[in-house]
Parts: sequence; structure tokens; C-alpha cells
Amino acid sequence: MRSAWVGSGEGGIVAWLGAHEALVVWMSALSLGSLVLAAVLLPVFVVRLPADYFVTEPKDVADRRRSFGWLLRFLKNMVGAIFVLAGIAMLVLPGQGLLTMLIGMLLTDFPGKRRIELRIVRRPAILAFMNRLRERKGVPPLRVE
Repeated sequence: MRSAWVGSGEGGIVAWLGAHEALVVWMSALSLGSLVLAAVLLPVFVVRLPADYFVTEPKDVADRRRSFGWLLRFLKNMVGAIFVLAGIAMLVLPGQGLLTMLIGMLLTDFPGKRRIELRIVRRPAILAFMNRLRERKGVPPLRVE
């Protein structure tokens, strides 16, 4: 028995793609753009992290009351949310999904953030990749224990 999504018959995936060509083009461009953006920004974020970022307690921001501080924090959280969503999409689309989600989480402020970050960074492949990036720039490796 053939699935309704397979083939070019009525209701098939090929027919759906043909009917939504503009959406497919935009989604492909968004996927490619987020891949390039993640590839460019990933080394910047990873190298700028302090080596003890994952073993020390998060510090409270001292200047949250300064003018426009709330606006910068809001924008930072919005950019972070976009990276998280792009990372989730990259789990099924081309790109570094987990690393992109990690960048997004580093930018956002939410309860339980540290636990999720540690869960991702403690994956041997992720930690090794991040430490290779840091080594190329002469920065000490990240500590997670």
C-alpha cells in the first residue's frame, strides 16, 4: 500500500511541493542563511566564553537598571530565541542544530538554562568541537566538571 504523501498523484508530496514552491524556496533560504550565520558566529561565542563558564554560578547583571538596559536584554533574548528556533529546525534541516541551540541558550535568560546548557556541552563530541575552536585561538579549554 502506497502512502498518500508519496508520488506525484493527488495529495502527494511532489504535488504539495509544487503548490507551495515559494514556501519551499523561503524555507531553503532560511535554512542556508541560518547555517551560514551559525558558522560565522559560533567561533565568536565559543572563544569569548570564560573557561570556567560551566562550573561557576551565573553572576547577576549589576547594571540592569541603567537606561536602555532592559531594551538590550530584550533584544539579546529575542536573538537567542531565534537561534534556538533555528537550531530546532536544523535538527531536521542541514546545519549544526545542537550548537545553534546552544548559542541561542547562551544568549537567553530563562529558568533551568544552566542545566540544559550543561547537558548539551557535556556531550563528548560537542565539548571536543568547542575546545578545538578555542585551541585554534589560543584560549584555554572549557571546564565542565
